[in-house]
Amino acid sequence: MNPTETCHQGADSLLLMLPGALMTPQHMVQAGLFETLARSGVALDLVAPDLHAEGADNRIALRRLADEWLVPARARYRRVWLGGISRGGQLALSCWAAQVAAVDGLCLLAPYAGGRLTTNAIRRAGGLAAWRPEEVQMSDPDVRLWHGLQAPPPAVPMFMGYGARDRFADGMGMLVQHLPLTGGCRVVPGDHDWSAWLPLWQQFLGAGLVGAETP
Repeated sequence: MNPTETCHQGADSLLLMLPGALMTPQHMVQAGLFETLARSGVALDLVAPDLHAEGADNRIALRRLADEWLVPARARYRRVWLGGISRGGQLALSCWAAQVAAVDGLCLLAPYAGGRLTTNAIRRAGGLAAWRPEEVQMSDPDVRLWHGLQAPPPAVPMFMGYGARDRFADGMGMLVQHLPLTGGCRVVPGDHDWSAWLPLWQQFLGAGLVGAETP
């Protein structure tokens, strides 16, 4: 396994939180992600694997995520959540959409929805239901994500949010239209950075979706 950051509280629920591109687990610590959890009183174990896509294709990363993290976690925890920030959120969402491994819920902080080449192609086709990617395009992780969302697996509890000034907000708005977000999507002030991500993390912990308040 690659280096990780962990917060083990003896909980029966685990969240694997995947860093964004050019982000390490240590960046999550410095931003206050782990400290915020520790102060929240939520009974949740948190692990941030240093797991990034291998080159331009994330299939190897997805398989490693399943084999090295999700499957072993199933043997220890009653509930296993998967989350991520930006590109990490895309990887988490792709894992669920492609049914690479079972997860009990998703925490998506500004998940990257793919480049405009893909999202514009979906719009030109008349929407996701009418879009038909070519086989050669399936090497693109952006295309595979949206292809998986055409016939998604059964819904799981899902938290999503992003900053109002996020430069990728257009694509995230498209995701909102196609994800089973029973609680809606949280939009907070901020950009594609911790000015939005940390408040969203606080909202996730306060939403009562996972874990329970400790006495």
